[in-house]
Amino acid sequence: MFRIQYLFTVSVAMLCMCCSPDEPDPVDFETIHKRGELIAITSYSPLSYFVYRGEVMGYEYELLHLLGEYLDIPVRIELAADFEEMIQMLENGEGDLIAYGMTMTSDRKERLAFTNPFNITRQVLVQRKPDQWRQMMLHQIERELIRNPLELSGKTIYVRRGSAYVDRLYNLSNEIGSEIHIVEAEQGVITEELIGRVAEGKINYTVADENIARIKSAFYQNLDVSTAVSLPQHTAWAVRPSSPVLLDTINQWLEKARSQTDFYVIYNKYYENRRAFRTRYGSDYFPISGGTISPYDSLLQQNARKIGWDWRLLTALVFHESRFDPDARSWAGAMGLMQLMPRTAREFGANDPGDPEQSIAAGVRFLQWLDNYWKEYIEDENERIYFVMASYNVGQGHVQDARRLAEAEGADPDIWHGQVEEYMLKKANPEYYNREEVRFGYASGLEPVSYVRSVFNLYKHYRQFFE
Repeated sequence: MFRIQYLFTVSVAMLCMCCSPDEPDPVDFETIHKRGELIAITSYSPLSYFVYRGEVMGYEYELLHLLGEYLDIPVRIELAADFEEMIQMLENGEGDLIAYGMTMTSDRKERLAFTNPFNITRQVLVQRKPDQWRQMMLHQIERELIRNPLELSGKTIYVRRGSAYVDRLYNLSNEIGSEIHIVEAEQGVITEELIGRVAEGKINYTVADENIARIKSAFYQNLDVSTAVSLPQHTAWAVRPSSPVLLDTINQWLEKARSQTDFYVIYNKYYENRRAFRTRYGSDYFPISGGTISPYDSLLQQNARKIGWDWRLLTALVFHESRFDPDARSWAGAMGLMQLMPRTAREFGANDPGDPEQSIAAGVRFLQWLDNYWKEYIEDENERIYFVMASYNVGQGHVQDARRLAEAEGADPDIWHGQVEEYMLKKANPEYYNREEVRFGYASGLEPVSYVRSVFNLYKHYRQFFE
């Protein structure tokens, strides 16, 4: 606690000196802490931030989770299409931090304040091996590949828009004294996608950071990624120059994280585990390569329409309940995708709760019943959905207890966040569950409160990836 308070003592004058006249008002760590969330800008990719089998994953995503725990504030992720958009969003105040492995170039240092380096990599040429490479000797393959940058003369190389690869190739073109045709890909096309285009023969060459190229070649085994086109370079995250306290705080976290095993486990999980990457990238449930969230997306879409829900919210609920396992069974006896108790399942039409179609249909009927129940009390349908969700987890009786406690103590019984949820938590305390307002006794209030938060957080991530 004293560490954070000390950091807040940086003078206002110092903060102002770091701002250019065109920048928005400085937003540093104290403002972020008071706001109650850190906004991180990143890009979707099969390494940094993605959804796989319904679960949110990624190198940057997991590191941001560790950072949020260290700062004791939640992290909200905003997506950008390319590097230039990341920088513009940061400069416009739409985020506090670029959480992406950006190469620390001189041009970027004029606009950004980089953290201490996360990794060291180098840029490599991504090219296809000869068509018959499996039947060829190694020296025969080598003769067909570019190994000397001079051989790039006259070649066309596609690279990610706004990336450091663009500048590096222009410099390389000058160094070899011959033109390299550099094509920046359309906005939103990421490096990993360009690597796939090389493997599929749609383009001949691209450039990527070596760690990205190596792990992608685990899936596309017809690629060669051994020709370096740069010296080793640092990659790091970045903040606005007007956020020195935030920068210092992140660097302190990074120093601590580097002393712990988790930091390296996360890196190895995404950049060294070639088998896991092949499995993810080839899966039907990997949206970046065209997959879906679950085997039940169409069923969930059909049933969500019946109750006017966004299908991604219903899907987040099902993932949280069963992780899409139709044979899931809880310690209390709840069964199936929607984890209905046997009596509830039968009451709402699921004679076989292990059958996905019956389970989803019955669960949705139950949600509709809960929505009808709460209409009498909560007029705002956007607010009502939190009460429905909490009731699905713990029962509407316990939620009504929390409403009565809230009303008795002057809180708003019709608002979930910061109002009724606080009294839901107190239902685990005998000082509260023994009060006359409480008719259903003790409840582990942390469970429904965490349930609502977790489902809606997952829903936010699904919205980033799925229409």
